[in-house]
Parts: sequence; structure tokens; C-alpha cells
Amino acid sequence: MDGSWWNSRENLIQVMSRRKSDEDEPGKEKLARVLDLVDLTALGVGSTLGVGVYVLAGAVAKTDAGPAVVLSFVLAAFASAFAGLCYAEFAARVPRAGSAYVYSYVGVGEFVAFVIGWNLILEYVIGTASVAKGLSNYVDALFDYPIQKTMLSLCPIHVSFMATYPDFLAFSVVLLLSILLSWGVRESTIINNIFTVVNLCTVATVIISGLFKVNSYNWNIPKQDIPKDAKGGEGGFMPYGWAGVTAGAAKCFYGFIGFDTVATTGEEAKRPKRDIPLAIVLSLTIITFAYCGISSVLTLMWPYYKQDADAPFPFVYDHLGWTTIKWIVSSGAIFALFTSLIGTMFPLPRILYAMSCDGLLFRIFADIHPKYHTPVLATLLSGLLAGIMAALFNLEQLIDMMSIGTLLAYSIVCICVLVLRYKNDSGVEFTINGTDGAENNSFVETVMKTTMRYLNLSNIKYANEDTESVSKTVTMFYICVSAVFCFMVVRLEGDQPASSLALYTTAIFGIGLLLLILLLARQPQSTKELSFKVPLVPLIPCLSILLNIYLMMKLDVHTWIRFGIWLSIGFLIYVFYSTTHSVEGQKQRDGSKKKPAINGTIISSGKL
Repeated sequence: MDGSWWNSRENLIQVMSRRKSDEDEPGKEKLARVLDLVDLTALGVGSTLGVGVYVLAGAVAKTDAGPAVVLSFVLAAFASAFAGLCYAEFAARVPRAGSAYVYSYVGVGEFVAFVIGWNLILEYVIGTASVAKGLSNYVDALFDYPIQKTMLSLCPIHVSFMATYPDFLAFSVVLLLSILLSWGVRESTIINNIFTVVNLCTVATVIISGLFKVNSYNWNIPKQDIPKDAKGGEGGFMPYGWAGVTAGAAKCFYGFIGFDTVATTGEEAKRPKRDIPLAIVLSLTIITFAYCGISSVLTLMWPYYKQDADAPFPFVYDHLGWTTIKWIVSSGAIFALFTSLIGTMFPLPRILYAMSCDGLLFRIFADIHPKYHTPVLATLLSGLLAGIMAALFNLEQLIDMMSIGTLLAYSIVCICVLVLRYKNDSGVEFTINGTDGAENNSFVETVMKTTMRYLNLSNIKYANEDTESVSKTVTMFYICVSAVFCFMVVRLEGDQPASSLALYTTAIFGIGLLLLILLLARQPQSTKELSFKVPLVPLIPCLSILLNIYLMMKLDVHTWIRFGIWLSIGFLIYVFYSTTHSVEGQKQRDGSKKKPAINGTIISSGKL
């Protein structure tokens, strides 16, 4: 029985780690390389600026960070930038159109690819629902909330973890766009660029007009000047402390979701080696300046505790008496939100299509309409799911749930970069000082040889099986220690004053993280040539993992419960369906040497 259990365990590991071939299938049509640096940057900016700039700044300022919402955006920008570099290296390793799902399937294994794909589904479903909810709230606020007042009187919802009323406007918009998209969508780079310019002009209008009404007092309001019936914290620039800034950063992170579309254009960029990393940096820089400028002007024009969480700019402009500016900005905001909604809806059916073609999801999602040449069923079903979520949950709940799924996906991408960077690509089987046959070594000798392996005291220059094993072990320990460290830091922020024991323990774990990074840095890296590599490895991927885990820990327990339910559903699908229907698994069972085909992996290009 023990032997059969062990064989089953080995078989399960083999199933979870089977990978796609990274070679092109003969006869497979390639995409045209038509995107230059401007196009890629506009793609990154256009797919990102939306709810974050027109809704999120006011909501986070009011409930979480106060005027320090600016710092929340900066912290979220750093987390996004580190993850963006890792996405760029993944794109360089697998120069195909697609998402991190395809990259991880080729580079790491099937199970990791499924988890990332399942999280991408969550990201796009919640992204669609949240943009639709933000659009609905914005339109409703412009006309003094007629929809909200009517629905609260007709059919209120008295469930703590749901919205206060069903939002049929958000549901209808999503369903209508799903029907339109199922008829066929042709992406145009020129139109995307024009939309992005209009969006940026609206942002510039907000910032420039706001400069005429800034009041530095609003960044340093004393606690005694805050009305007793208002939620204003302790006043000042950081009324809710550093804990409020970081909690706000976990929500502001939502505003940067979308930049990763740039890293999925490996086959469409004219100069991917230069343009993709540069476009990621440029788009994140533009987005960060836009968010910081918007949030600064907003909180300088009007006290943070008086902000409107649903439509902050129409609310402020109304009180300032700027009716014309209000309608100009509101029109631009609705236009940008509508454009962002189409951008978030389009990739979801392509993810479903790609995973179902690989046998990891149900085959019905891979059906292509013979006339419209689109995955009609996948588009309509994903739109229906997103519309239901938009109708039944409020914007803050949707943003939190989307953030946790995306943070996990970003963390897995960074982990995969570490694993692949220390991979033995030379095929050399080598262990230092004969450690493979040291069963009779004394304890002291074993400790010495283990120390030599992990510190690489032999100064091995090229990765081999032994160094690859060491790097994987160190990476696994780093992930575990990071989780404990971040959990303790978050607990310390909530405990005032903090105990000495907790401070010392947290410091010890922090030192442990530094030592683990140093151990990784001592290991030789893969010599495989890539068009782009993340600089300062292992520091940047490790920092990204740490920041992502920290931001995940800042989200509330209800978000974790909802996310846990989503992951559990995914695991059940993988165990009972994907493992037996996987195309790669079937090829292995058939003993076929034919290279596996990758179908339907085009996420950002809009082509199938």
C-alpha cells in the first residue's frame, strides 16, 4: 500500500508539472509585427486608466488613507512595476501572443498555468463587473441618484456581503456589450490611441482646473476641526496612519491592473526586445503621474472626509459651482469608463477559449461561431456572470476581490521567473564534492557539505541540477517566510502599542528574508539568452513577491473567504476534469511525439 501511495504521489506530480512545447507548430500562422513603442504605451495606458482615476481616488481618500491616498498610489505603483518587469521577461521567454497562462504552461507546468488562468478569469470577470458598477454609479450620481433611490424603495437587499440594491443598469450594460462583442470585434490601434488621448486630456483638464482651487489646509486639517458626525480619523495628512495608507494601496493596486496587456504582445511588437519593457515603464509612469495628480488635486480642493465615494469629481464641481467643467469632465469620464469596460470584457472569453482548447476547461467554451468567428458561448456566459456580479455586489467588494486574485497571479509570475532563472538549461548533471553518495558521512561532514551547497562556496559558475534544486528550496522557504513576516507586520500595525516580543520576532523574520535573498544571489543563473531579463535578480522578483503578499494581507477576511471559495471551485475542476481531459496529458498517454498545438492563446490582440 505504501508503494502504491508513493507511485500515485509521483504520478500526480508528473501530471501537475507537464508542460507545453515552446516551439511553434509547423504551419501555424504568426501575427503581424505592427505595434511600435507609441502603440504599446497607448495600449498599456488605455487599458488601465478607468475606474481607478475617476472613482477610486475619492473612495480611498474618504474611507482609508485621507490625503495620503497619493502615497497609496505610489506604493501600488512600485508593486505593479516590479511585477511588470517579471511579465516582460516571461514574454521574452515565450515570444507568443497570449497571457501569463500560456507563459507558465510552457515554462513551469500545467497546474501553475491552471491556477494563473483561473485567477485571470477572476480578474477579468471582476474587472468587467467593477468597471460596469463604477460606470453605473457615476451616471447615477450625475443625476442625483434616481436609480439608487428607486431600487432601494422597490427591492432592497438586506445581506451584509452584498450590495444594498440590485443594479440593473450595470447588468444591462454588460449584457448588451457581450452581445455586441459576440458578433465580432476588430481592434484598431488608431482608435485605441485616440481614446487614450481623450482620456489623458480629461485627466489634464481635472488637474489644471483643480490647481485654481487648491487649499493646503485640506492636507493638514486638525482633528478638532473635523465634524463629530464625520469619519475623519486623526486628521492631518495621514489621518488613518500608515495602516490606512497600506490598506488604501491594496485597493489602489486595482487602478494599475491592465498594464500586463503590453507584455502579451510578443508576436505583434516590431522591436519586442526594446519596446515591450520600455512601454511597460512608460505606461506605468504616465499612469502613476495621472493617479497622483488626480488624487492630489482632489484632496486639496475638498476635504477628504467630505468626498463622494461614487462620483467624486461631479460632487466637488457641484459644490464649487463649476457646472461647465463638471459636465466636460463627467463626459470624458463616462467615455473613458465605457472604453475601459470594452477592454476588460474582450480578453475574458479568449482566456476561456485558450484553456478549453488545452482541455483544462469545458470544451463548450472552445466553440467558434462559423459566421462571426468569435467564441460566442464563452462571450455570452462570461458576460452573464460579470453582469450578475455587477448587479449584486458593491464596487469596494469587487475591487478587493479582483485585487487579491491579481496579486496572487503576479506573485506566481515572479516565482516562476525565479524558478526559470536558476534552471539547469545546460542539461549537466552535477553535484559538488560527491554529495550524491554521502549516505555514510558524519553529521559534521553533512553540515559542511550542505553549507557549501547553499552558500556555493565552490563558486560554481553555471547552473546544474544541484544548484537548481538548492534555488527551488530557497525560493520555497522565502515564500513561506514572506507570508509569516507580512502577517506579523499587518498584526503589528493593528496593535498599538506593539509588544517587544512581536517586534523582535518580526525583525528576526525580516533578517531571515535578507539571508534567503543572499543565498539565492549566491547560486549560478541560467545562461539562456533572452531578449529581455529582469535586472537585479533575485532582488526585484523577491521584493515583488513580498509586496504582493503584504498587500494581500491588508485585504479583509471576507475577501479571503470569497477568494478561497473561488480557488476551491477551480481545484475541484482541475482534479475531476482537467487532469483527465488535458490535451498534453492525452498526448503523453498516446505516446505521440507530435508537437502540441497551442490554440486560442491570443488574449490582447483580439484575434483567434
